[in-house]
Amino acid sequence: MAFHESWVDKQIREAQERGEFDNLPGAGKPLEGLDDPDPDWWVKKMMAREGLDASDALPPVMILRREHASFPESLLDVRTEDGVREVLRDYNLRVVDDRRRPAFGKESPVWAPTVEIEPMVERWRELRAERAAAAARAAVAAAAVSEPAPPRKRWWQRHGT
Repeated sequence: MAFHESWVDKQIREAQERGEFDNLPGAGKPLEGLDDPDPDWWVKKMMAREGLDASDALPPVMILRREHASFPESLLDVRTEDGVREVLRDYNLRVVDDRRRPAFGKESPVWAPTVEIEPMVERWRELRAERAAAAARAAVAAAAVSEPAPPRKRWWQRHGT
């Protein structure tokens, strides 16, 4: 009976014959993590090595719910009310798009809530005012703490002339 070697097996055999698997790092050592009770140890290690965030693997609806929970604090860096309205409109559009996605299974789908734009803009205004007031208080406190240095004597004043 003739042995049929697959293309992959042939590539591996030829690489072995060329010595491409010789002296690889970790050769002859046991694999790390096999005794870890967490079945996803290798995924977590790879994500840490690659600098990936685990939240990127969440379903889109969960990412939207997390974004909703961060409002209005996450909007503080937006400079204008129109910019805040635009961010919130974009969020609401993404929520509606997610709701249009077909749902499968017996359970009802998880939905992300939409945002009422004007109350959120009002809350953004309040937070920005609080942040500006806190910054002003910090600046006043810093100015009060730092006293000006005494004037430096000139060389003729130091030498008594």
